[in-house]
Amino acid sequence: MVRIKVVGSYLSPYVRKVLACLELKELDYEIDPMPPFMGNEAFARISPLRRVPVLVDDGLVVNDSSVICQYLEDRYPTPSVFPHDIAERARARWLEEYADTRLADGLIWRLFYQRSIRRRVFNEPPDEGVVTQALEVEIPAAIDYLETQLPEDGFVFGALSIADISIACYFRTAFFARYAIDATRWPRTAALVGRVQALPVMQKLARYEDCMLRLPMAEQRAALIAAGAPLSSETMGTHPPRPILPRTS
Repeated sequence: MVRIKVVGSYLSPYVRKVLACLELKELDYEIDPMPPFMGNEAFARISPLRRVPVLVDDGLVVNDSSVICQYLEDRYPTPSVFPHDIAERARARWLEEYADTRLADGLIWRLFYQRSIRRRVFNEPPDEGVVTQALEVEIPAAIDYLETQLPEDGFVFGALSIADISIACYFRTAFFARYAIDATRWPRTAALVGRVQALPVMQKLARYEDCMLRLPMAEQRAALIAAGAPLSSETMGTHPPRPILPRTS
């Protein structure tokens, strides 16, 4: 029996971060790839903020992607996805938080949500004013700072860490909304994201994402099963979609 279960869609950057940690640590898990905003009452009981991801490990429920990744590091420390040096570990957590908040605000909530979620989940047109503000102001400002924090080559702390994974996860979801990093303006960010996304574990997750990307939500589960994704036998995504406030942890 698989002891670890993740609830949340493959397309969520927060879920992707957790799945990447599980894959890097070579842990067996199953996933309920619940479409965004569709959790039923059983989901509400384990996620009182109605946010994904949720991880259940042998009965223990853990919420919030950052808390989950730290739990996985503490519970399954080898291989590590956090730097060993205390100062570097603190900086890695900061970059993870920056990705979860500042990058997510522009790339996910102002861009991806408007261009994809509003149309596909709620049948609403995007607010083009919000999109324009994101593309012209919010996202460039966020990457300007990021560019000062990243190395010219390799990963942030030499070895791959949660900082690299977190940053790349948001640009992967933004790609679904037709966003690409301007490598001339932000060469370090573009190079780091490319290196992370080329990793075998990220390519594995990308195959599952790609197989469901343009399908109606009702058809995504069957496509994932056909692709060999480790799906749970039941889903909590049975409630009609309803909006939640940012962020989805």
